[in-house]
Amino acid sequence: MPHEPCLPMLRELARCYQAFEAYSGSHIRGLDLTPAQFDIVATLGNTPGMSFKELGEKTLITKGTLTGVVDRLEAQRLVRRSASPEDGRSMIVSLTPAGARLFESVFPAHLDHLRLALGGLDAARLQRYEAALRELRAAFESAPAAEPAAAAGGRSKTRRPKK
Repeated sequence: MPHEPCLPMLRELARCYQAFEAYSGSHIRGLDLTPAQFDIVATLGNTPGMSFKELGEKTLITKGTLTGVVDRLEAQRLVRRSASPEDGRSMIVSLTPAGARLFESVFPAHLDHLRLALGGLDAARLQRYEAALRELRAAFESAPAAEPAAAAGGRSKTRRPKK
């Protein structure tokens, strides 16, 4: 197989994400939250609330998982659902007073934790990393969707004509 120049970059991107998840996730779990719960609380913090659609777009949580996480946060009385004033069919998820207090304690604590890892990087370098990541994301978002190719040695979906 010929050398693909993008493979080392993709491998490092995956390793970087895994390292971030491990570092961030262990701290979040130490705050008695799951990463998904933290993501929702952090996203809703300092907002009047948002629809499930908005919440799904702003978090890293898939739609199927989002409802279950919100259900568990609601059972803990950290979020509440209310009918949207603009669209009665839509629900708004917002932090309860207890959820707002949780946000005010865990969000700054987690930022402090992240600063321990990133503190050695100056603002200019962080901006360069952000720009490079934005450019990489844009490359994926603008790429045409491709049909999955048949694996080498695998079955082809095309039928052979009968003889």
